[in-house]
Amino acid sequence: MTRVIHTGDTHIGYQQYNSPERRRDFLEAFRSVAEDAIEGDVDAVIHAGDLFHDRRPNLVDLQGTVEILRSLEDADVPFLAVVGNHEGKRDAQWLDLFADLGLATRLGADPYVLDDIAFYGLDFVPRSRREELEYEFAPIPDGAAHAALVSHGLFEPFPHADWDTERLLAESTVEFDAVLLGDNHHPDTAELRETWVTYCGSTERASASERENRGYNLVAFEPGEEPAIRRRGIESTREFVFVDVELAENEGVDRVQERVRQHDLEDAVVIVTIEGEGKPIAPAAVEELAVGRGALVARVNDRRELPDEGEGVSVSFANPDDAVRERVRELGLSDAALEIDRTVRDNDLADANVRERVERRTRELLEDDQTAFEPAPDREPGDEDVSTVADQLTDADGSEVADVQANDAEPTDAATEAATDESATDDSSADSEPDVAATSDDTADGDGAEGNRPSADETDDAESGDRTQSKPSSDGEYASLGDFE
Repeated sequence: MTRVIHTGDTHIGYQQYNSPERRRDFLEAFRSVAEDAIEGDVDAVIHAGDLFHDRRPNLVDLQGTVEILRSLEDADVPFLAVVGNHEGKRDAQWLDLFADLGLATRLGADPYVLDDIAFYGLDFVPRSRREELEYEFAPIPDGAAHAALVSHGLFEPFPHADWDTERLLAESTVEFDAVLLGDNHHPDTAELRETWVTYCGSTERASASERENRGYNLVAFEPGEEPAIRRRGIESTREFVFVDVELAENEGVDRVQERVRQHDLEDAVVIVTIEGEGKPIAPAAVEELAVGRGALVARVNDRRELPDEGEGVSVSFANPDDAVRERVRELGLSDAALEIDRTVRDNDLADANVRERVERRTRELLEDDQTAFEPAPDREPGDEDVSTVADQLTDADGSEVADVQANDAEPTDAATEAATDESATDDSSADSEPDVAATSDDTADGDGAEGNRPSADETDDAESGDRTQSKPSSDGEYASLGDFE
């Protein structure tokens, strides 16, 4: 009998809720899986994609991952994997680097034979490219008793699916006994065309909708028998405390705080969900209480539809840029803040480079002057003569962005330096890869060169709307990580 751990969606490097502790949690969850594999003396660890949260994991996450993979290698436990949509790059993959180091095997159209099991791989493929797939795999080697496909995507018949599993199984040149999947963070198993199709789920909670315990699959293959799939939990993951409150008509924050006090919150992520009627709740009051009682992170999801009791905001504009200009003008920003505003709104700067550029420039400005971002004393929200970058946005005819300073003053040295930095890096940004993930702290690509992996740029389609977006749960969280950060 051959036993393997089927895992995936480890999303190493995800700093959920902007918490460094949560970032470490994702790496440690993967470590727990590896330790279970070694202690349980399994024959291999099969990873179904999204080992990393994005295409540019930092050095600490890379070092930690190599350390864990090396522990598997030392214990003679092969690590077999495919590339998911979050980590997919245009050229060589991180998985290829680990393979070059002898720490992993990237599965593809040619089988990897383990005992008498032939494992094949299919990296994530954007939906727009799937009609071109022919699902051609090399024949099952003589002596192999089972064949299994490892892939990443939202496959039917599971929720949020956009991949035709029936077609894959019908047109594949190999008859698979099992399809081991990643991307949907909720574990599930179904039988389709006499083939077991299963999701292992994620190893850490990546959104508030993922309430059930995290874990992985233990899959056993025995000659003459169907694959046996069992679920095993990971005990060491960070505790999430879910506080659900149904407010009556006259109840408010006191009732919510009372319910929060009923739970042990030490080192936990606390998710408070409010439904019913009741009075408006200030989330900060509830979150501060939870953190004060030892919670690592606290978030409030108010699902009620409450009337807006404050003054309505009336905005009249021909296009959204007008509203942006008006709001930025009212903020009374410092010169440093205006420069960052200009960077964010620079149409010539690739979206993937904005965060890195803003972070670097902010650090430089603060090193020069710790008060750089304090509001300008002579720039009040009501001043009509205040001019901001929002007022100087490029016109439709492509005219240059005007000077960011009021009254046609010369740009500051900092602004000039930023403009120089931008022009110096714009040429190189053309070859950079865009971020796969959307930006949100609370939520939650391949037909290849050898058969069914994607070509070098196929993963980019995941960002341009080629995938059908998963429907969010009632609190706005997504059930799978296909589109989350």
